[in-house]
Amino acid sequence: MNAPDESPLIDTSILESPTDVWPGLATVAPIEPPPWLRVEATLMATARAVRAAFDHRLGVLDLNLTQATMLAYVAEYGPISQTQISDHNGIGRAATGATIDRLERRGLVERRPNPDDRRVWLVALTAAGEALVQQIREVDRRLQSELRSGISRQDRLALANVMNRLQENVAIALAAPRSHPLPANPSSLPTT
Repeated sequence: MNAPDESPLIDTSILESPTDVWPGLATVAPIEPPPWLRVEATLMATARAVRAAFDHRLGVLDLNLTQATMLAYVAEYGPISQTQISDHNGIGRAATGATIDRLERRGLVERRPNPDDRRVWLVALTAAGEALVQQIREVDRRLQSELRSGISRQDRLALANVMNRLQENVAIALAAPRSHPLPANPSSLPTT
């Protein structure tokens, strides 16, 4: 391995492809990177890190990202049902209800009867909740600016396009019937 002050053995910046170093490489099947370097692993690790950054910054407001997102959503769409909040945020109804309970105990939201359906309660912001949403937006604005530092608008749009395509692929994969992986030894498959 090279010492930190040594130059690499090969100046890879002049190479068009790995086959410039190893001419026979093009005939070899590409090697899948290890699991911790795959796009999916990087995506999940980045999502966890972004969430941790938001939780850290929102901690000064005694909130986490789930709570802040819920407050901002109610602020955006007005009094709304717990089911709608759950569906929009991709959180289970029980977890949504528990979060609403916590926010209600803090005086940030209130449940109101739905005039169109007596079985349904609507979640609405209180005056304290509305004031806190303004602070949430400021935390969000500042952190987004920091997270996007050094990343051009063009790069962000390209990433968004890739993420949208990945979401479409995930939806297709989830719609496909479940299948079992093949056993390590194909000869152990039952014959008919």
